[in-house]
Amino acid sequence: MARVAVIDYELCHPDKCGTPCIRFCPINKTRPYKAIELSPERGNKPVIKEEFCIACGICVRKCPYQAIRIVNLPEEFEEKLVHRYGPNAFKLYGLPTPVQGKFVGVIGKNGSGKTTAMRILAGELIPNLGRYDRKPSVDDVIRKFRGTQLQNYFSKLYNKGLRVVHKIQRIDVIPRFIRGEVREVLSKVDERGILNDVVDSLYMKSMLAKSIRNLSGGELQKLAVAAAILRRADVYIFDEPGTYLDIRERLRLAQTLRDSLPKNAYVLVVEHDLTLLDYVSDYVSIVYGEPGVYGYFSKIYGTSAGINHFLEGYLPAENMRIRRERIVFRLHEAREDAEYIASTQEIMAEWSRIRKRLGSFELIAEPGAVHRGEVIGLIGPNAIGKTTLIRILAGELQPDEGYTTVSAYTVSYKPQYINADMFEETVEETLEKANKACLDASSWLFNDVIAALGLNRLYKKSVRNLSGGELQKLAVAVALVKEADIYLLDEPSAHVDVEDRLAIARAIKRIARIRRASVFIVEHDFTLIDYAVDRLIVFSGTPGRQGLASSPGPVKNALNTFLRNLNITFRRDPRTGRPRMNKPGSYLDRYQKSINEYFYTEIRASTQEEGV
Repeated sequence: MARVAVIDYELCHPDKCGTPCIRFCPINKTRPYKAIELSPERGNKPVIKEEFCIACGICVRKCPYQAIRIVNLPEEFEEKLVHRYGPNAFKLYGLPTPVQGKFVGVIGKNGSGKTTAMRILAGELIPNLGRYDRKPSVDDVIRKFRGTQLQNYFSKLYNKGLRVVHKIQRIDVIPRFIRGEVREVLSKVDERGILNDVVDSLYMKSMLAKSIRNLSGGELQKLAVAAAILRRADVYIFDEPGTYLDIRERLRLAQTLRDSLPKNAYVLVVEHDLTLLDYVSDYVSIVYGEPGVYGYFSKIYGTSAGINHFLEGYLPAENMRIRRERIVFRLHEAREDAEYIASTQEIMAEWSRIRKRLGSFELIAEPGAVHRGEVIGLIGPNAIGKTTLIRILAGELQPDEGYTTVSAYTVSYKPQYINADMFEETVEETLEKANKACLDASSWLFNDVIAALGLNRLYKKSVRNLSGGELQKLAVAVALVKEADIYLLDEPSAHVDVEDRLAIARAIKRIARIRRASVFIVEHDFTLIDYAVDRLIVFSGTPGRQGLASSPGPVKNALNTFLRNLNITFRRDPRTGRPRMNKPGSYLDRYQKSINEYFYTEIRASTQEEGV
């Protein structure tokens, strides 16, 4: 077996704990050599020598800060080792294989090495092949991948035969380094002379005169994607291009990528939205492993098969089980449950016809009510009033006309944007303030929310040092563990990976059913909407000018209306039941439009799915 021992040195405090990991190690007690000892090079913190460690797990259990993780892996994994950040640090095995003229999608958990792999393929990071104590060599990298497509790719990359454009994940840093108006910035990078076409296809005309520092998250995302497309390159890498974009904008993004990029380019797309990834990719590579410990890239699969393998938790080409249970979408059971709630449970709160004006924007919401134990989704374009309605329900805004009875109940609210600088304490202290009971490992709250989202491993971390995905999960958990009658969650899936999105969906339904509470979710991820909600409020109108919110309605009817307005059709995958977007003009797209079924037909044979 190969052994990976990782220590999170941010969590490690030997001056406070008395180093039980060293004192109780059986190798240290019985052998003339040490398996774990303090290292001056590591600031007098422990270092585990993997060649001596027997993976007994004693140090893992004894560490009061949960800073140590040890994983046994098949020995053949070491042949695929590509990069390691240092002793007792993250290991990356394998890389996704770029295919010229094709889109290769990448899917997997946060912290499993996707961004590291993209930096390696972009030439920004030369992999050390596990030899972190010496300077990495490009010749060693080329020899490492001898006889594979990656050998040819790296040979051209390191010999300046490939020009790479990399759309980074952290778009929030753009205003720190780039100044000026959007039109000015895009004109400077328009090396391919297609600025007007890209602006039209991404619907960016209204933001051209805006200053970079005044852009919203969605506008920054479109700016970054457009700037990448406009540059002339051989390799295009897009790291999470769908974040902050609504469903309509994600469709436009997918179509723009497919239509505007050079046909002979290498294209890699890292994305958590299964609908977008399914639509834009030709192949899929799955990265699995233990977040923060190791990541292993699978071979590339056809898009449909790859995503289904990921959801089923088994990769046949590797003969590897990556998850204990399958993820299956059971839409009809959920909808029957929703009808039962609506017919038998009491109304929790209601609202009249609401009108609210904010500057030049006006929101008009039709009357409605929410039942106990019910989850209501809010869906629509950006800047259409979804957050405004949530803030009215939360009591942050008062309507100009109309009323709501939500204020008569206890409300727990997770806002759209979270600022980590507002927190001084650790994750554990933050959760304890929200509800001390959620820290009890025997409670359903701990199992269904805290452990399900992996927050118990982050207890001793400062909230300020969390990643975007970790911070989002913490904010969702804090909102859900509070004792409340009504829960308001604004975009809970931003920066969160697929498995955690589905864990959030399950946690939301558990909270609603067990506490007989009402939940409102603003969300753009079609997969999470399909999995979690019982009824939908659909927003229409003109973004930035007027938003019209419908009364809550059945999911199928509401989404059928919403998708008809977008001229998009969805089908259900025959193996996993997941929602899939039909290609425009395909057989199913034309058929579903002809029968006015924009939101699914019955599950059909896979041979018909991609019919043209």
